[in-house]
Amino acid sequence: MGSYIAMMHPTPRRLGRTALVFLLTLLPALATSQERTQKPPLHAREWLAVTGKPLAATAGAKIFERGGNAVDAACAMIAATSTMWDTLSWGGETQALIWHPKLKKVIAINALGVAPTGATAEFFRAQGMKYPPEHGPLAAVTPGTPGGLLVMLAEYGTLSLAEVLAPAISMADGYPIEAEAANAIERDKALLKRWRSSARIMLPHSADAAGRGGREAPLAGEIFRQPELAATLRKLVDAEKRALARGASRKQAIMAAYERFYRGDIAADFVAGVQAEGGLITRDDLARWQVKIEEPRHTNYRGVDVYKLDSWVQGPVMLQALNILENFDLAAMGYDSARYLHTLYQAMNLAFADRDFYYGDPAFPPAEPIQGLLSKDYAKKRAAEIGSRNDPYAGPGDPYPFQGASNPFEALRRARIESLRPTAGNSAADGAAKPYTPSGVAPPTAALTTAGGGSAFGSDEHEPFYRGTTSVVTADKEGWLVAVTPSGGWIPAVIAGNTGIGLSQRMQSFVLDARENPFNVVEPGKRPRATLTPSLALKDGKPWLAFAVQGGDSQDQNLLQFFLNMVEFNMTPQEAVEAANMNSFQLFDSFGAHARLPGRMLLDDEVPNWVRRELVQRGYKLEFKSRTAGPINAIMVDEAHGTLWGASGNHGEDYGIGW
Repeated sequence: MGSYIAMMHPTPRRLGRTALVFLLTLLPALATSQERTQKPPLHAREWLAVTGKPLAATAGAKIFERGGNAVDAACAMIAATSTMWDTLSWGGETQALIWHPKLKKVIAINALGVAPTGATAEFFRAQGMKYPPEHGPLAAVTPGTPGGLLVMLAEYGTLSLAEVLAPAISMADGYPIEAEAANAIERDKALLKRWRSSARIMLPHSADAAGRGGREAPLAGEIFRQPELAATLRKLVDAEKRALARGASRKQAIMAAYERFYRGDIAADFVAGVQAEGGLITRDDLARWQVKIEEPRHTNYRGVDVYKLDSWVQGPVMLQALNILENFDLAAMGYDSARYLHTLYQAMNLAFADRDFYYGDPAFPPAEPIQGLLSKDYAKKRAAEIGSRNDPYAGPGDPYPFQGASNPFEALRRARIESLRPTAGNSAADGAAKPYTPSGVAPPTAALTTAGGGSAFGSDEHEPFYRGTTSVVTADKEGWLVAVTPSGGWIPAVIAGNTGIGLSQRMQSFVLDARENPFNVVEPGKRPRATLTPSLALKDGKPWLAFAVQGGDSQDQNLLQFFLNMVEFNMTPQEAVEAANMNSFQLFDSFGAHARLPGRMLLDDEVPNWVRRELVQRGYKLEFKSRTAGPINAIMVDEAHGTLWGASGNHGEDYGIGW
């Protein structure tokens, strides 16, 4: 990463005295805008496409060049990233926020899969599990990405399915695999060998591994072929073609492909493949599942309207944090000063404590207290709880009075708060506290596990920032603006029989005990409370910003800071995506053992010593890394000039292209 101050804009809107002195002492280090970022900013007039892989961004560009709009391009990019295993496969989940320029509103797409038949708390306990598993057929919810892509395309796109899937089909026939995916396959080959189709497709060199130094996965740049996936995608296109031949409309023809995937021969093959590996998904599970087109949640922060998905993902947690932070003069504190980082950490503590206890699928009772959670008055009350030191016991608040009700889970809430208190020999001062554990279940391990199964503070080098959700953002001159965070079916995934489709691992985000979260206990047909969280922002009722990032529980932490970098510190989009982030681990991890690490703070390794000392005095245990955020991808609409600004994080393989 560049110098600590180099990520700042040279003329921030408001600066505290300390930050101003710090800035003036380093003015010689500041150069032109482009020199202050490792990647150049993207500028375009017609369209922009930004995502997790260069080839996938090119897929979006090809669709734009065919005359497609931003939704068409986003769908092609989702298809490409799913085919490239960019931490997702076709059996994963897709969710999106779309600015519709004709309706002049933000539309939310909910294409998260659901727990299948037989997936109950009692079932998993009978298997001796503390939570649903991280890997394997029992980790799978129903596939959502195909349905989400098809519904988005049918409702808001302009091109045919054949046109939009053409890049992905070509890639499934064979594409030069990149190092990140190829090495992930090799690293996880022991798990992949548990599942027949996964080993057959992902480990093409098992027979000649001895002559390749034991490597069974493809090498970077090698042509990686997925003929069964290509056949499945061609079946979808064939369903569209046949429907058009019968006189169907464009939309009807695309939905014929939807029907074939969820109720036709693809569904039959998929379920057979899942059940052959011991999975629970049935034909009825697929047939009953539906994509939901929803109203998003939103708040206004200093005149900017920010939109997120509902409580079936963690999106509202960023809105809660913004409501809390609006009670402080953040710019006067100075960018990444100790006071700023402390205030940010504490606001996130409170918001994530609410997430961990109150968020779940709104389609299932009990009803989440979302009105109270997003109340400005509730945020003021929570802001008043922030002191001068870290509070390792910060727990869920009581939002019910702020929506005119009493809390039906008050006893559970108090028990939850009490469970955060340390026990003898487990001191919160050391950055540890007693993890919440259901009765009769052994405590989780101390390491924070991730979507990919790595450890946040172990030998896997902060895995959440290297592995996790990809992101897709697109925009066009007609005014469409799209943010998507597709995920699920990452390596190592179970591939369902002869379909080529990797299964989701999202079941692990459920809990089995209502004492942990009464809104997110697993049951058939229910969506798990996931971490996936695209974002849109409007200024004066006009589209301004689309932004998204990978990284599980860190997503809304990184996106919150990106947004504040632009709004409070006047950074450009590229400066804001590259700027140093702080990450809190004082929350219940959404993956694996659901561990919690109070007081742990991850910071950029160039944070000055005086900031470090003050944070330690405030009760934090600090960790340092040159990379402190997943690759944030963003597009800003420059209303004044009639152009688009694109930005892509300077770590990983994320990439943008525009015209």
